[in-house]
Amino acid sequence: MPERSFRVFLWSLALVGLTADQVSKYGVFSWLHGVETHSYALFQTAPESRTLSVVPLDPDPSLRMAQRGFFLRVDFEAEPDANGKPIPHVNHGALFGFGRDYKTLANGIFALISFFAAVAIVVWSSYRTTASDRWLCVALGLILAGTLGNFYDRIVFNGVRDFLHWNLWFDWPVFNIADCCLVGGAGLLLVQAFFAAETEKPAVGDKQSISNASVAVAGMACAANGLPQV
Repeated sequence: MPERSFRVFLWSLALVGLTADQVSKYGVFSWLHGVETHSYALFQTAPESRTLSVVPLDPDPSLRMAQRGFFLRVDFEAEPDANGKPIPHVNHGALFGFGRDYKTLANGIFALISFFAAVAIVVWSSYRTTASDRWLCVALGLILAGTLGNFYDRIVFNGVRDFLHWNLWFDWPVFNIADCCLVGGAGLLLVQAFFAAETEKPAVGDKQSISNASVAVAGMACAANGLPQV
């Protein structure tokens, strides 16, 4: 009986995640460009309470800093492009903005790292031991989706478009759907690498070596896309 392959999970998740990331970025930036504050509260707890509502303009900077909740927030460059279209404000760097002051250079370096991480995942997906591991394929599919989503931004916009802002209990750096895919995939990969049940001895060695290499690739992808390394 042929060994079951879960490679379709990997490619399906990569495609769905990439599509969700790009649709959300284009949609949110286009929508909030027409909103004065470029900000929408999924929920807000302070200094006022609101849910699924546009955040009104507040002239007091201290009150804006005091806003707590989960928001959709975008920014745009002061000048439009040559065609008069708004230019999204992007993160050129990674690891919570590391390297952003160097803009084009930093973006190019992180784009290159993302490219190699994506290629490595594609290569590993061709291995029989990878294709036969359901959770490894799911994890790598999510990581590939996040890597490709932000890689597209770095190529097209010279940086990553972020719009999700969690500021409740702690102020988390603004992120996007691609980042969520990376975190979910990296977390699952970590669990898969350290807590996967042991099977036959020969298979364990093969699977463990691929898992270890995949964890390294996940760390490289996360570092290049503004996330803590696994």
